[in-house]
Amino acid sequence: MGLPKPNRLRHPKAFQTVYNRGKRYQSSHLVMRVLLQADPKQPTPPTQFGISVSQKVSKKAVTRNRLKRQIKGVIRLFLPTIQPGFQVVIVVKRNTSECKYEHFLRELEELLIKAEIIYGYKREHIL
Repeated sequence: MGLPKPNRLRHPKAFQTVYNRGKRYQSSHLVMRVLLQADPKQPTPPTQFGISVSQKVSKKAVTRNRLKRQIKGVIRLFLPTIQPGFQVVIVVKRNTSECKYEHFLRELEELLIKAEIIYGYKREHIL
């Protein structure tokens, strides 16, 4: 089961915008780029996530898809506590194919807290 459709970042142009203009946060296995969608005239859209796993991580599509599924599972856990209005791209670093679900859970939570995307944290620094 993947992410809900409103929470998916789908278009290559959106990925590129987040890469170019987003703020960067990293841990030992993940790099996260965050861009705030600030448009005061429109209602705040839900936070959208995109996941990128390069062939440099693994040549096997099965391994890359497994990593994506694990990260999507972690994101689904945090969706109720995530603030709306962000675009997030998560990039998996090299040599991560042996990383387990618990590691992704802990690292992604730390990155979301550092980026102040989880409720209870200010978002002044991202603007």
